[in-house]
This record gives sequence, C-alpha cells and structure tokens, in this order.
Amino acid sequence: MNKTPINPDSRTTGKKDIIIGLSAVIVSIDHHEPRVFIVRGAEHALSAGIVPTNEDGDALPFGPFDPNKHLTLEQGLRVFIKDQTPIAPGYVEQLYTFGSSGRYAGQKQDEPNVISIGYLALTHQEKIETSEKVFWGDWYNYFPWEDWRQGKPKILGDTLEPALERWIHTANSRKEKLRRGSLVDSCFVGEFSGWDEENVLERYELLYEAQLVYESIRDKKIKTDNTPVSGRSMLYDHRRILATAMSRLRGKLKYRPVVFELMPEEFTLLYLQKTVEAISGRTLHKQNFRRLVENSGMVEEIFGKKSAVAGGRPAALFRFQRDAVLKRPSP
Repeated sequence: MNKTPINPDSRTTGKKDIIIGLSAVIVSIDHHEPRVFIVRGAEHALSAGIVPTNEDGDALPFGPFDPNKHLTLEQGLRVFIKDQTPIAPGYVEQLYTFGSSGRYAGQKQDEPNVISIGYLALTHQEKIETSEKVFWGDWYNYFPWEDWRQGKPKILGDTLEPALERWIHTANSRKEKLRRGSLVDSCFVGEFSGWDEENVLERYELLYEAQLVYESIRDKKIKTDNTPVSGRSMLYDHRRILATAMSRLRGKLKYRPVVFELMPEEFTLLYLQKTVEAISGRTLHKQNFRRLVENSGMVEEIFGKKSAVAGGRPAALFRFQRDAVLKRPSP
C-alpha cells in the first residue's frame, strides 16, 4: 500500500473547516461469498486530517478530495483505490453523502468536519496479493443477521430479537415505546412486515440507536450494560457506508444487470444464481431463475463449450450480452 501523504484541501465555512473524504466499497464474489476490500491501520486517515482512533480496525479505502490534483470526485476516488489496494475496478457509482458532525469517534467540535462521500465499486475477483493490512473481508462478518440463505440467521433469535424487546420495554414513555416497536417491526420481521433484504442501512441505524452495535458505544462513549451484538466493527462510520452499499446493490439487482460486473467472462447459470443469492442473502428457485435469465436476452449460450466440473456433469457456459442490454435499458 502506498503511504505517501496527500495534503487535503479544506474549505472554510464560518469558523470550521470542511474536509471532503472519499470512501470506496469495493465488492467482489469469491466461492459464492460476497467480499468487500478492507484496509487495516489508519495511516491514511492522518493525511486526510482525520483524527485516528486508538484501534487498528477494519476500514474501507478512503482519502481526501483535493481539487488541485483531482479533476472530479470519482477520479480522486480511483487515485486512492490505486494507492491503497491492488485493484482497478471498472464499475463505480456514487452512493450517498454522510455529513452529520460527531457521527464517529475522533470527531471533535473544534476540528474540521469530515463530509464522507461513499462510492460502490464492483469487480470480478482476481488473484491478488493480500496481507493482514489489505484483504478481502466477508461482508456477512460485518452484518451476520443479513444472510438468510440457510434460513433465519441464528443471531436473530438468540441475540437480536431478545435485545430489541428489552430496548422497546425500557422506553420512558408510551409514545416512545410505540415508536421503538414500530421501528423494530418495520426493519426486522414483525407482525405486519416481512424481511426486506434492501433495508440493510435501516436495520444498522436501528441497532446503532439501540446501542447494540459496537460503534454506537464507542462513538458516544456510552457506559452501558448492553453487550453489542456480534458482527465485526469498522473504524469511523465505515460500517454505515458498507450498509448503504449493500442496500443499493441489493436493490439494483432487481432492475439493472449490475451482477455481471461481478462475473467472469464465461459462467454457468448456476454460478450466476449463486452470485445473486450471495448478494441478496436469499435463496432463489432454480427453474424460475433459469427461465427468467434465459428469457431476458441478457445472456447467450457459448455453443461447443462446457464447464469442467469435477465429479459432476459439465454444464453449459454463457456470456453476458452487453449489446442487448444497451438496446433494452431496463431488463
């Protein structure tokens, strides 16, 4: 990882400087598991003017936008990705701007306010050199309650649901109790709601408010008897940014062929299905999925080629029809 410091440009509004930070959620698929690229250590936070925490925790690749060096925000982001990772992603899109002051540990009133602009980047998993400082992390390690591929996650019944029930009943008024109950019902599986895989950010924000994730205890320096639920924490507000990326990608799967940015040039329909399931955290009906994909015109079979599957029957190979998608903007 290139540790050359980058001098950020800050703009003064009133008495407080503002630093524009760019954060990248780089996603790939490896052995049917969704991965996000992680950098450990906060050396690059110092160059961004961000006060590092005392933890050597997981973080997303990020750095400060410098208008004297970067023509656009995305160009600046790609510079930091190149400096901090061995990856050159193709697909990149802006996610959201996070600007609330005091939203993570280390932010102080008299120091520059960091406005974070999150980006989603997709890439096909490649064999790259990793280490303890730069590696692919399983995103379900950060959000274990989001993986429903094997049914309801054990952490929900064993830990989350009882903790949320306690949080509801400790409300100091009937109105607050109703508010909390409504939030829990809408975000998790309640009497009048089902599991919506796109509500990753809403669930994280609820757990943050209920002091059931480590970041909320850390950021607000709260003394509590609550034990944060399992799930790997991240520095700053990076788990919030990752949750936003997961929500966006899960939603986009339903109306844009972004999944093919994660696929190799040639693939089987089963591999494609497993990739969609890995991202969405839900299982799909095999025959219905195959029929939907084949009728969409998004893929074409590569005749004369079969996959080499050890101990199994070789399956037909397909490729993504990018030209067909350009003619049909909402497949």
